[in-house]
Amino acid sequence: MRAIIPYPLLTVSLVLMWLLLSGFTPGHLVLAVIVAMGANYALRALGEESPRFGRWAAIPELFFIVLYDIIRSNIAVAGILLSLTPRPRTSGFIQMPLRLTHPMGLAVLAVIITSTPGTAWFDYSASRRELIIHVFDLVDEEEWIALIANRYERLLLEIFE
Repeated sequence: MRAIIPYPLLTVSLVLMWLLLSGFTPGHLVLAVIVAMGANYALRALGEESPRFGRWAAIPELFFIVLYDIIRSNIAVAGILLSLTPRPRTSGFIQMPLRLTHPMGLAVLAVIITSTPGTAWFDYSASRRELIIHVFDLVDEEEWIALIANRYERLLLEIFE
């Protein structure tokens, strides 16, 4: 089966996303399958490995944690920007050591950090295993490091490594 569909999770995800965005018709279904198969063969030609997940139960847990954090961060950033009495705030960069080394895990962490309002992935050094992120309202650097390590990195380690 892997010879025909090297990345089954990618295929199903692309087809479902296509149909959710464009609506279900037989023509869209055929086109979605063609595009998904093309993506499969392109990734195989690039030599990408299909991800192996360690603990599947951590995926929905991570999803709901990230969803909650994105909603909470939206409210916090909106509150800062729309406040009638501006308070002094400090933006800054955080250097954070990472245990996570899996490329897909790092990619997911980059998406999580960048998708959360008020934070942005700035740089990653594989040799030092260190991440640099920018925080819009930096109050406590250690608290941010603990938050990312305990909420995101821990689950990504369970999923990918």
